[in-house]
Amino acid sequence: MTDYNSLEKVRLQKLEELRAEGVETYPTRAERTHTSVQAIAEFEAAEGEGREVKATLTGRIRAMRTMGKLTFAHIEDGGGKIQLFFRINEIGRERLAFFDKMFDIGDFVQASGVMMRTKTGEVTLLVLDFRLLAKSVSPLPADKDVTQEDGTVVRYAALDNPELRARQRYADLAVNPDVRETFRKRAAIVKALREFLDGQDFLEVETPILQPLYGGAAARPFITHHNELEQDMYLRISFELYLKRLLVGNLERVYEIGRDFRNEGVSFKHNPEFTQLEFYCAYADYLKVMELTEQMVAFVAEKVNGTTQVKYGDYVLDFKPPWRRVEMRQGILETSGIDIAEHKTADELLQAIRAKHPNKTPDPKVTRGKMIDFLLGEFLEPTLIQPTFLYDYPRDISPLAKSIPGDALTVERFEGYAAGFELCNAFTELNDPLDQEQRFLDMGRDYTDDEEEKNPLDEDYLRAMRYGMPPNGGFGMGVDRLVMLLTNKHSIREVLLFPALRKEE
Repeated sequence: MTDYNSLEKVRLQKLEELRAEGVETYPTRAERTHTSVQAIAEFEAAEGEGREVKATLTGRIRAMRTMGKLTFAHIEDGGGKIQLFFRINEIGRERLAFFDKMFDIGDFVQASGVMMRTKTGEVTLLVLDFRLLAKSVSPLPADKDVTQEDGTVVRYAALDNPELRARQRYADLAVNPDVRETFRKRAAIVKALREFLDGQDFLEVETPILQPLYGGAAARPFITHHNELEQDMYLRISFELYLKRLLVGNLERVYEIGRDFRNEGVSFKHNPEFTQLEFYCAYADYLKVMELTEQMVAFVAEKVNGTTQVKYGDYVLDFKPPWRRVEMRQGILETSGIDIAEHKTADELLQAIRAKHPNKTPDPKVTRGKMIDFLLGEFLEPTLIQPTFLYDYPRDISPLAKSIPGDALTVERFEGYAAGFELCNAFTELNDPLDQEQRFLDMGRDYTDDEEEKNPLDEDYLRAMRYGMPPNGGFGMGVDRLVMLLTNKHSIREVLLFPALRKEE
């Protein structure tokens, strides 16, 4: 049984009284002729003509102020707020008293009447009739709107506890209009991504979320069980291997926006369940994909924010093409003082790191590529503030990318960075099935027994490659991170409606 607090018990008592009087406290139907925005706009258009505007509005009560024979209330709908004016002359003494006594902040109400402007200049609905649409039993947390004598509304104690906001996103959305705006903007970002790719003749497709073998990235998967097939299945960690199968089937440009699942830690930039965009383009390489990437992100920023310049914390990021390009080897040399090309083995590179940075050394058991990745994260990545392409990566951490001609240890791969963290990842994709099979086998030997981030050999993917795969460029981007950048949010929780949280005790 729910343990109600004293305020909730008062509201429950009102609920009982309303039902005893035959009032529908949660009626099946509601009527609305205008949103708040529409009603204000129509009144302002008709005001100069002296034309009357009648409206039926709906929304949640956000503020109430009783003044004897008058009551003012503000309601809020999906578009904004509007004032309601209850006067004894129009609705009578009993109905006014009924509203003042039985309605609370948080209740949903329907009100019909005539639009007007008050002495303070606020566009208002003069209420002729009203009804309850839904009784609020629990007051919204840490939030209160108070109407001042001059009619202005002041908010006190806005809901700002990060943990509570993430756990009770419904309450967060209800009381924080800026949060609603963030998620409206997120939807606009996803729409703009689709618009750009559709305009480039890409085909949107859907690939399996439940997979018999995970792949396309080095990550620990979530495991579940398919009862009918009597086998374990994995929640996908990437779309890559399925999308590239479609290139074999002569779908030359494909993309997918959907959920990936990686059973890893939570940080300000990572949630185990996240939204990914991946596309694959036949007859393109990583240089062509770089151009598409900077064009796409600039298009989305312009579409959503009206400019390619975005404020992010203390920075002003400019996504206008062309982005800065930095070779990984050169970038690591400039920031760490170590030339990775001079150290061909993992042991040589480990000794160089120990000599140069004795207080910052990687796990000695990892591969040379993982050590290079360590140098990237420790020294280079934090310096990549303006949008930057970091390119040419070690082969042993890029098992699905083509080697640079004449350099077997380096592949044609880039990652896009902004504000000091990775935004996207792309390759000139490997399409040689024999080379791919050997890389899978080599990686299997390199993994330690307890390593959780593995890229398992996918025989069906190799079979698809053996039918012939066109040369192609591939791309992946965390949509949540793009939303963070374009909405000036510094935690991925802020751009996820329902982030992963530890179980509440």
